[in-house]
Amino acid sequence: MIQNNRPMPFLLAITPIVLMVAAMLITIVVLEGAPHIPLAFGTVIAALVAAKQGFSWKEIEESIYKGIRLALPAVVIIILVGLAIGSWMGGGIVATMIYYGLQLMSPELFLVSIALMCAVVSIAIGSSWSTMGTIGIAGMGIGISMGIPAPMVAGAVITGAYFGDKMSPLSDTTNLASGLTGTDLFVHIQHMLYTTIPGLLIALGVYWYISTGFAAGEAEMARINTTLTVLQDSFVISPWLLLVPLTVIAMVARKVPALPALVVGVVLGFLCQIFIQGDDVATAMSALQNGYVIESGNEVIDSLFNRGGIDSMMYTVSMTIVAMTFGGVLENTGMLQAIVDKMKGLTRSARALVPTTIGSCFLTNATCSEQYISVVVPARMFSKVYHERGLHSKNLSRALEDGGTLTSVFIPWNTCGVFILATLGVGAWEYAPYAILNFAVPIISIIYAITGFSIVKLKPGEENEAFVIDDDQGVKAHS
Repeated sequence: MIQNNRPMPFLLAITPIVLMVAAMLITIVVLEGAPHIPLAFGTVIAALVAAKQGFSWKEIEESIYKGIRLALPAVVIIILVGLAIGSWMGGGIVATMIYYGLQLMSPELFLVSIALMCAVVSIAIGSSWSTMGTIGIAGMGIGISMGIPAPMVAGAVITGAYFGDKMSPLSDTTNLASGLTGTDLFVHIQHMLYTTIPGLLIALGVYWYISTGFAAGEAEMARINTTLTVLQDSFVISPWLLLVPLTVIAMVARKVPALPALVVGVVLGFLCQIFIQGDDVATAMSALQNGYVIESGNEVIDSLFNRGGIDSMMYTVSMTIVAMTFGGVLENTGMLQAIVDKMKGLTRSARALVPTTIGSCFLTNATCSEQYISVVVPARMFSKVYHERGLHSKNLSRALEDGGTLTSVFIPWNTCGVFILATLGVGAWEYAPYAILNFAVPIISIIYAITGFSIVKLKPGEENEAFVIDDDQGVKAHS
């Protein structure tokens, strides 16, 4: 156990973060490198700071392993999604979804349609990651085939996926935020409607406006027809193949855990590649390991379908593990707590409390690189403050999701950011302007706090309301 109780000075606590961010900016912007080394550098600095404060190497090492253990469920999901993408590409499942999607959707309404479709699926299954890894993949193919830039399509997919993840009673982050604060689950969801519905409406309005520039002219129709022809020549297209994603969605909607549901999806895709597409077992196995490979002669089709497999996810897996070593040292040696404690000084009024909570959630996403920590740590830090200010716990639970769940996608080295890059093929800084729900909702939440709208105070007799903070709160996998 890590039992060092020496207080961590704020300036020391923030040093690893400042140096890591500086190294990150130089590496990514100037050197055009990967974020792994800056995070490893930050971990070394954090370990030196912890050692200076009296932590033994054994304690520092334990904090690193605690961070990695927290990431292991996400790593399993990432690997399974890689397997699912490879098998669904090889099995013709994604090709079938794109083929019928191109026939049913029009460029003028595509961004609105894909955002709503992802929202519905994500509400049903409670999972942004599974939605992006299935419906999102097909949506990227449809949108790009229509001539819509990939960052716009990715932004719409993310908006829909995270709307459903945030509002679904099956979502792990939704249950986590309500459970940590002692708020009834459906009271929590109902209170989030005030910020999330306006955010979605703003996003859909912007997508509709943007889409008017993608009217289906002759050039676009020619591109779509070419894509349809290449898909027919390269795959066996059948509506029966749509049963595979529908089976996975139905399983998760019936509360089957994400892991076995994804395994079923992988097996079905593997069988489809052999018995429907006519590939041999060795080719199907290669698609699971190395990703699906196609040489259609069409650059767009080849770029869309040459992906998937375990190997394609190793960058994301290594990124997740390295990020969590840094986050583990920050959280378990008290550095993150020292920073958030400093932020408490900004919460002298109830009006400033919600913005400070949202800011701390974003900071935790940026420093600890994990969405769940961005919910857990601020919940622990601010629970008593909300109670002291006479505010209902649902104000805190909503702020945790507005600031934690949604902003995780904007950090390139956060587990959510690297997952989206590996799955949709678009980087965080490219899709950020188009993930409108994810930045609109925190802004709306801050405006509400300043004006006092929908900020609920404790009623007489509720002063003893319990904010339940469990230090041993389990953290579920992204799914």
